[in-house]
Amino acid sequence: MIRQLLHRAYVSLPVLLGVILICFVLLQVAPGDPAAVIAGPTASAAQIADIRAEMGLDKPWPYQLGMYVWRLVHLDLGRSMITNVPVVDEIAGTIGATAELMLASVVWSVPLAIFLGTVAAYRRGKLVDRFVMTLSVIGVSLPVFWVGLLLVLYVGGAGWLPYIGRGGPLWTIAGLASIALPALTLGSVLIGPVARITRTAVIETLSGDYVRTARAKGAGEGRVVLRHALRNALLPIVTLVGLQVGNLLGGAVVTEQIYSWPGIGRLAVGAIFSGDYPLTQGAILVTALGFIFINLIVDLLYGYLDPRGKKS
Repeated sequence: MIRQLLHRAYVSLPVLLGVILICFVLLQVAPGDPAAVIAGPTASAAQIADIRAEMGLDKPWPYQLGMYVWRLVHLDLGRSMITNVPVVDEIAGTIGATAELMLASVVWSVPLAIFLGTVAAYRRGKLVDRFVMTLSVIGVSLPVFWVGLLLVLYVGGAGWLPYIGRGGPLWTIAGLASIALPALTLGSVLIGPVARITRTAVIETLSGDYVRTARAKGAGEGRVVLRHALRNALLPIVTLVGLQVGNLLGGAVVTEQIYSWPGIGRLAVGAIFSGDYPLTQGAILVTALGFIFINLIVDLLYGYLDPRGKKS
């Protein structure tokens, strides 16, 4: 398992370097002058030139890239051009809200999707199977922003649940109430794909020799499905869940905008529209690191679920 994780970290290093390069190029090709934005509309040309020299923007781009990487090594993401607050502090104040939103989305949607997919596989060809497959197709087809707008209109608009902002941490009643609609919106994109892959994987394992052997020994259907079929079908399910959870980082941007959720996605959108390039760079970099971290967790689960991975 350790060898696999080290290999995964080694493979992820070019991805991280590519993201760093993209973040740097973003500042170079972005319209406008960051020094002019910092200086303000009333600044003189001499003041703007002084700020450019202070930021190193008057140096050749290889030198700027080297300084940018050097700052990243020291966990220095720069300062926000709008608030003059360190980017690390800005992101630290929002990353917890995004983590809560993703956790709440996964907690309700993944178990439900696995349950629906398992039931559909066990009742293959029956009415419940067709219902689950229809539901999964609908879930895959509906865009997350449309689901969010419907919930805001009919649930939030009716006053049943709050739909603006974050009421508090998850362990409070206000926090649970405020995260309900965003979590329902973001988690809805997981149900369809996970239910479909679960159905396919469980159908395949139900036809295995070990399942027939367990039934011949008198094991109950519940034990056969849960302990033998579903457990051996978890590898492709975990793979898809890992990829989909990574994609939630993109869906979180839309969801946070709809519900004014103070997460890193909403922070990044605000930074883009305001021309705050250091904050935009930091948000993109942290999002990429989150995706890599999720993939490392998936590899850990692989080593636990696959007995062959424990020998390596």
